[in-house]
Amino acid sequence: MSVQRPSEDSLIARFFAPIAGEGGLGLKDDAACLTPQPGHDLILTTDALVERVHFLPEDAPGSIARKALGVNVSDLAAKGADPAGFLLSLALPDGWTEGWLADFAAGLGEASRDFACPLLGGDTVKARGPLTLSVTAVGQVPTGRMVQRTTARAGDLICVTGTIGDAALGLKLRSAPAWSDGLSPDEKAHLAERYLHPQPRHRLATALRSHASAAMDVSDGLAGDLAKMMRASSVSAVVEADQVPLSAAATQVVRASSELLDLALTGGDDYEILCTVPQKSLDSFRQEADSIGIPLSVIGRVVSGSDRPVFRMNGLERRYDVGSYQHF
Repeated sequence: MSVQRPSEDSLIARFFAPIAGEGGLGLKDDAACLTPQPGHDLILTTDALVERVHFLPEDAPGSIARKALGVNVSDLAAKGADPAGFLLSLALPDGWTEGWLADFAAGLGEASRDFACPLLGGDTVKARGPLTLSVTAVGQVPTGRMVQRTTARAGDLICVTGTIGDAALGLKLRSAPAWSDGLSPDEKAHLAERYLHPQPRHRLATALRSHASAAMDVSDGLAGDLAKMMRASSVSAVVEADQVPLSAAATQVVRASSELLDLALTGGDDYEILCTVPQKSLDSFRQEADSIGIPLSVIGRVVSGSDRPVFRMNGLERRYDVGSYQHF
């Protein structure tokens, strides 16, 4: 016996309209209406997430929703943009349930409130393949103030927020590697949480606009993303690997298996902010980051040249051949 599915309109009214923002018009129209603040530019970004590529089938629906929105808000944050809203396209495969969709919408609503980024509209369709979703996020910056990735300058300091490598280690943890035996339950939970639930640094947007010369988020690995930003800016970099911030859990992992430092430096899904800051602006930038509880570390310096960035560690210099993650 075939299962009677709710119509698309009823799904939208039941699960998504209750979490929509004012510009979404109750999700009763074909488009949203968004009026930017006077004297502001709109910043737009989009990311698609596909089952078994960006998340696993066993991941909780709310976690998938939070990640889908979080990775886009992270892109806005790196541009110095304040979130204004987002559009969601959701392609549901055979076998979806209303319970799954209810949990997904609940997680999406919670993330939307946490990131101050309201749902404005989107589309819901049936997929003939895996679960796929795409978010297009919109942000605002004062006119001409977007922080680009192409404007790093030789002499700038290289800074990163939070800690690096936790998400990559959290994903690796799912295969129960030998090194995981030495971790406490809290340390395992920390690594898993960092993979499942990115925490975009959207509250740092104002400070980035004021102090950063260039910025991007670390989505595809610190080493690869740094190389990408330096290449776009026609410069290079020197990084002191021992200054790259690691959490207590990641530090424990690297102590147990030193080769996993490479995974921490090259793995993706950190969603921290990587930026370059003139020396004269560092103290003010750090103070503003501290005032909102966002840790900030100086890990190196921008230098002239076109070579891949150098990572100094234990008296040796290394250039990582691996680039940031590529789908093709």
